[in-house]
Amino acid sequence: MIKQRIITSVIALSLLAAMPAWGQTTVIKRTETKQTSKGRTKQPWKWHNDFDDGGLATAMGHNNKMGLIDKTGKIITPFIWNSVSDKHDGMYCVQDDNRKYGALDGTGKLAVPCQWEEMDLFSEGIAGVEDENGKHGFVDNTGKVIAPCIYDGVGSFKEGLAWVGTNGKGVGFVDKTGKIAIKQKWSKAENFSEGLALMDGWSNGGFIDKTGEVVIPKNWVRAGSFREGLASVQDKDERWGFIDKTGTLVIPHKWKNGYNLFDAPKFSEGMAAVMDDNGKWGFIDKKGNLVVSCQWKYVSTFHEDMACVKDQNGKYGAIDKTGKLVVPCK
Repeated sequence: MIKQRIITSVIALSLLAAMPAWGQTTVIKRTETKQTSKGRTKQPWKWHNDFDDGGLATAMGHNNKMGLIDKTGKIITPFIWNSVSDKHDGMYCVQDDNRKYGALDGTGKLAVPCQWEEMDLFSEGIAGVEDENGKHGFVDNTGKVIAPCIYDGVGSFKEGLAWVGTNGKGVGFVDKTGKIAIKQKWSKAENFSEGLALMDGWSNGGFIDKTGEVVIPKNWVRAGSFREGLASVQDKDERWGFIDKTGTLVIPHKWKNGYNLFDAPKFSEGMAAVMDDNGKWGFIDKKGNLVVSCQWKYVSTFHEDMACVKDQNGKYGAIDKTGKLVVPCK
């Protein structure tokens, strides 16, 4: 399956890539037969996923190969692929019978030839790839090599830059021409977000701007990327608070850890999920006020003014920004 690459070596290259929103799933439609005037007939596929914004859906044929169909049931891309990813940045990553990766464009035509050992999902028109020597580089959505496979690890393009790492040399950033834009001198890197990137060094660290200058020196144990003007930071007591882009602590260190090691609290639609000392979840606003009491076993981030919640009985529902349960937990 297509995957992001995580490199561990004498330098700790990090990939804290954007994860799928907690609780999200892809709905699989099992449509092996259809009703006609002559009775039920067999469809040419076993199942298909949800249709995307271009009106296409990944589907599995009766030969256990993958392809694409449209909403009329027309087969757009034959069932010839070992795997087809959901569309991301207008492209579908595919694997052929030789276990090589390439990509289809939004119409289902092969745009990037299947010649890569691994391929990341496209972001800003570019995807990271791995060659037969285990080295990494970048290609664009036509298959053109943007940066040769000379790195031990690469990230995804965000705000025009992507991190690259070389064992024994460090992590830096390249631009969309493949040119080094920020020198490889860091031990860890996160993607740029709102003009800043969180970096760790052997003797320093903090948030850098796109010139590579440290604009907020590190004075925390852990931190998350900026979202909606604020970034979460964790103190030595493992409590989370938030800083603004001047580095000023605007929400005190009070809240416990996130769902897992790589998760840090972040704002979405003016709300951030936080956990109290009892392991219950709620939401704060940008002033640090607890606006949804900590009573949930789990919560998602807000999207379109609603957040999924899980109660103590393990049932799911949804709340609005006042904390009102608008979809019962059932």
